[in-house]
Amino acid sequence: MNLTQILTNDSLRHDAFPVTAHPIYLAHAGVCPLPAVARDAMIQYAHAGSIANQETDAFVETSKLARKIAAQLIGATACEIALIGPTSLGLNLVALGLDFQPGDQVIYYADDYPANTYCWMNLVSRGVQPVPLRTAPDRPGVITWSVLEPLLTDRTRLVSLATCNYLSGYRIDYADIGRRLHERGILFCLDAIQTLGAFPLNVEHVDFLAADSHKWLLGPLGAGIFYANRKHWPHLRPALLGSWNVVSPRFISQPTIDFVPGGQRFEPGALNAPGIVAMAAAMHLLLDIGIDNIAARLLQLRRHLVAQLTALGFEPYLSAATSGGGLADIHNSAIVTVTHPTRDLKSLFDHLKQNNVIASLRHNRAGTPLLRFSPHFYITENDLDRAVALIKNV
Repeated sequence: MNLTQILTNDSLRHDAFPVTAHPIYLAHAGVCPLPAVARDAMIQYAHAGSIANQETDAFVETSKLARKIAAQLIGATACEIALIGPTSLGLNLVALGLDFQPGDQVIYYADDYPANTYCWMNLVSRGVQPVPLRTAPDRPGVITWSVLEPLLTDRTRLVSLATCNYLSGYRIDYADIGRRLHERGILFCLDAIQTLGAFPLNVEHVDFLAADSHKWLLGPLGAGIFYANRKHWPHLRPALLGSWNVVSPRFISQPTIDFVPGGQRFEPGALNAPGIVAMAAAMHLLLDIGIDNIAARLLQLRRHLVAQLTALGFEPYLSAATSGGGLADIHNSAIVTVTHPTRDLKSLFDHLKQNNVIASLRHNRAGTPLLRFSPHFYITENDLDRAVALIKNV
């Protein structure tokens, strides 16, 4: 099954992505519907677990495969992958486990999703100084090196950013930022939930990364991945301890705490097996289709949707930041967030929902209502046209 087959064969598309036979789903930046392969993997696991031990040999092999596929998605090695979600858990493992010293500074984006703010703010209790990065109100999430660099000092220990802003859809040039931070000996942490599965990602200049699977990875809630570069294991102590990540032969507690090798060292207990088998199936599907193909398709859908919405008087949330010229594709994503000078976006959101078009209603810090659309690659231009027609005719 390739991308062309999915987009040109409605029967195949409906079978592979059951949601397409029901609503027009344009809210993958929130929580995705499961593709058939993920649903079926979860059902098969549940069936096997209902007639025998849930921790089957098959699941052990699937968990190994999940680490391998996840590593392939981000350019890491399988041993550097922990199979834990949600995203906030992985970020907290860095915040709680890294050997911070009093006076260390951590830079984070003040208007990021809360998963990537509170864990750093909480470090003040350990004598660490959280340093909030802020952008201009008309440039939400537009974080570049020129914005970040003035905040860096000789005490900056770590910078944590999202690969893509959840409101504006702006994708940072994480590779350039990470390279420059590493040149200064500063650690770099990524919340990758809004791009993993949608756009290519490589952790060459990234130290830590966390992402749940329930958005662009097309996996279930509560299953995700955490990456920690192996060179940092001596300085990143697992914050959660249990029988799975501490060496306990025959399940007998030992007088010393020695962590098992690999990413398992960050997994304290029983894994979310149903979620992991579904996530593995979804990741395998994405790799089969090709992340480069998916990324190109998402940008194509974005251009189609933006053109139609702007023709109706909607204004992209980042329009002021682009000076009318638009963003380069390296910064665009599949998140299209708009405002309107006169229309009631809450009523419009409700109207779309009543007519089986699922979008997202969000607000910025100033309380401005925002209508956010986030189609995945299997959504068609015809789907977008039908949604726009509802907006136009209401």
